[in-house]
Amino acid sequence: MTLTLSDLGWSSHFAAQHAANPSCDPFRVHAVHRDRLIGVNTQGDFPLLTPGRPTGDFTVGDWVLADSQNRVQHLLDRRSLLQRRAAGTSAEVQLIAANVDVLFIVSSCNADFNLARLERYLAMAHQAGCYPVVVLTKADTCADPQTYAGRAQSLAPFLTVLTVNALDRSDVQQILSWCPAGQTAALVGSSGVGKTTLANAMTGLSEDTAGIREDDARGRHTTTARALHQMMNRGWLVDTPGMRALRLLDAQDGVDEVFSDILDLAEGCRFSDCQHQAEPGCAVQNAIADGVLDADRLERWRKLRREDQRNSESVAQSRARDKAFGKMVRSVMQEKKSRKRP
Repeated sequence: MTLTLSDLGWSSHFAAQHAANPSCDPFRVHAVHRDRLIGVNTQGDFPLLTPGRPTGDFTVGDWVLADSQNRVQHLLDRRSLLQRRAAGTSAEVQLIAANVDVLFIVSSCNADFNLARLERYLAMAHQAGCYPVVVLTKADTCADPQTYAGRAQSLAPFLTVLTVNALDRSDVQQILSWCPAGQTAALVGSSGVGKTTLANAMTGLSEDTAGIREDDARGRHTTTARALHQMMNRGWLVDTPGMRALRLLDAQDGVDEVFSDILDLAEGCRFSDCQHQAEPGCAVQNAIADGVLDADRLERWRKLRREDQRNSESVAQSRARDKAFGKMVRSVMQEKKSRKRP
């Protein structure tokens, strides 16, 4: 099947950047490996080299311009970028996917369902610039899936929430309708919620799936790498490995978007610097007392803002140290060169 650039998600946003470098060919990044990228264009899939840059600077969904020898010369400005702070103790940024239009946030109608986790993913979606759609799987195994849907819907008045059976074709078509041909979606969620089953149904692939533990409804990782797959409706899907820990990064705006109800209430506080603890005239605490706002939601907002600030500051400090070290190395090398000169 022949694909056009538009089929791959090309738009005027990228065309304007290509016009400045017309001698290079555009590719969409299909997969990222340690030593190369796999790019796709109208001619098919090709390995791409990234001389002078680590492949970690790129992610699935990126658009790049490469020369006649398939060497990447330019990374085009992204329309959206999903990222997190990498797992572990190092202050590193992990890119998840780029140029994603719709983020399918997958949970399930069982013990895995967790409002705090959904809020994290929603914050990431808003910060990245993606349209969030919550997909609650395993609705066929639940006596009352609408109870879970109602709890998810309580997070935002206009949030799209779908309850589905991933093995039901009509339910899958309902999901696909949110990402039509030429657009890109990503699946995120913890292990065991049925992302692989859902991705198989959306793309027609047959990746392996794994069972879940009955005691806590958690599963094992079956997706181990990110890749771009065409869906049954000619849209594109990035399936991501299950995330045991989603550590937000530079996401204050996204967090505030998810908790906009709290910020709206805070406008009515007597003091502009109100901490919403025990200050007189606190509209937020009044809303909790009146049953309008859940105290747990206020605490989750505080926790996410503290965490994002801590993660973002750590990454910024790490970058500053790297920059200072690089400057020192260049200074030493320049001094050595000066000494060698006659």
